[in-house]
Amino acid sequence: MEEIKPCAANSPPLTPLGFLERAAIVYGDCTSIVYGSNTVYTWRETNLRCLRVASSLSSLGIGKSDVVSVLSPNTPAMYELQFAVPMSGAILNNINTRLDARTVSVLLTHSESKLLFVDVFFCSLAIEAIGMMTTDPPVLVFVADKEEEGGGGGDDDVADRYTYDNLIQRGDPNFKWIRPESEWDPVVLNYTSGTTSAPKGVLHCHRGIYVMSVDSLIDWTVPKNPVYLWIVPIFHANGWTYPWGIAAVGGTNVCLRKVDVPLVYRLIREHGVTHMCGAPVVLNMLSVSQESQPLNRPVNFLTAGSPPPAAVILRAESIGFVISHGYGLTETAGVIASCAWKPQWNRLPASDRAMLKTRQGVRTVGGFTEIDVVDPDSGRSVERDGETVGEIVMRGSSIMLGYLKDRSGTEKALKNGRLYTGDVGVIHSDGYLEIKDRSKDIIITGGENVNTVEVETVLYTNPAVDEVAVVARPDEFWGQTPCAFVSLKSGLSTKPTEEELIEYCRKMMPRFMVPKTVLFMNELPKTSTGKFSKFLLKEIAKNMVDETVS
Repeated sequence: MEEIKPCAANSPPLTPLGFLERAAIVYGDCTSIVYGSNTVYTWRETNLRCLRVASSLSSLGIGKSDVVSVLSPNTPAMYELQFAVPMSGAILNNINTRLDARTVSVLLTHSESKLLFVDVFFCSLAIEAIGMMTTDPPVLVFVADKEEEGGGGGDDDVADRYTYDNLIQRGDPNFKWIRPESEWDPVVLNYTSGTTSAPKGVLHCHRGIYVMSVDSLIDWTVPKNPVYLWIVPIFHANGWTYPWGIAAVGGTNVCLRKVDVPLVYRLIREHGVTHMCGAPVVLNMLSVSQESQPLNRPVNFLTAGSPPPAAVILRAESIGFVISHGYGLTETAGVIASCAWKPQWNRLPASDRAMLKTRQGVRTVGGFTEIDVVDPDSGRSVERDGETVGEIVMRGSSIMLGYLKDRSGTEKALKNGRLYTGDVGVIHSDGYLEIKDRSKDIIITGGENVNTVEVETVLYTNPAVDEVAVVARPDEFWGQTPCAFVSLKSGLSTKPTEEELIEYCRKMMPRFMVPKTVLFMNELPKTSTGKFSKFLLKEIAKNMVDETVS
């Protein structure tokens, strides 16, 4: 046995880029991309367009280990670049379009980006960001959007500059795309935008993205030829790896520049959408809108990013969305735990089913070997009682290579053979995981720990509440107290007061968990990835104390 070893025939590097090549053969005449009124491509056309762009990048001197950045919403070009950039041998870096120029400048500098694709409507942001750089700036390539008014790009904007269309026109459709020498070669660089920490550059390899792409299809039971509506931003963890996954099953990508609820429902009807992903905040928008009439056919909706309230799940499922709930991080490349459904749960009342779906569940079937909750001091697994909290740790094939230029951060996150997530959770008696909070979001009031998610869950059951986020407010006596920021549903004949919401909570939770303050806002501030900006809300709560003291 010992003389039998791996060889070139049985150990080629795993990479998700091959999914496109296969799609062009198997699904060549099938629709790959739909956008706006006039843009439609087949998988054969998409493959050729990606090869042409990769060829042009190579002719510009872009190659292995070079970082190529993209600043774009969910357009056809954004989808194509998930393949085209790494097919040139480069490392793909999607940049969040919601960031300010200073932050974009920092990311371009930190990544040493050689080239930046920028959507026509974000030209000013890109140019301002590059103007702030003190190192060599990236080459700019402008991407027009002829489906949008003013999206063609004026002559002044693109004079003497490269354009995406130019790269396609001059590229070689017979280009031999650059396969990785090792499956451990980096393929994407994603910057985190977490609600509690500064951005970090997360590097993933071909192997990890390949495993996550296949695992995501299996776990969500995505069939061949799905119709996928692009709600979750592709710049957010590469759209949870579904750009590559949808290619693997020959699906149709319905591209969407921004989330507009009436447009979302129109696209669902017109294109027969079968699958979509999004954060709970998007699910909430879809379920409370005046457009939220019962769907003609079920639509599978995978939500992740933060725990979805049971009330939101219940509303969405009453419309016709089939909700799946997952858990993942930028550091894991996608969803690595999901609330795998048990047949016997179908016999439960709808409210009980919705509550079960708020749990993050169990590890996915393909890529992960372990997800556990451990005591932060001893490192031992906590009791599986649904009450004992600890830090969520994991081990699996799609965990990041590490943080770019951050050895100490990498060593802190990857230790003892596990990824330490910084998330706080419990394991229920049936082995299912439930997140309770980010470790930095736990409120310690009078020596008691308050999980903000539990308080938010209760407030979401109030029929007047649309959005809610709970943070710590400094308190001279208690140390901290819960402070709830709430937006109310539109069209209410009677709006609850702060005292009424506090009294509502008193009836449903221990006294130490009850918010001492409730602040009303028209809309809660959100981070660049659609999560509630708890950092900003904490600053507001802190300033309230400072103003009181002064």
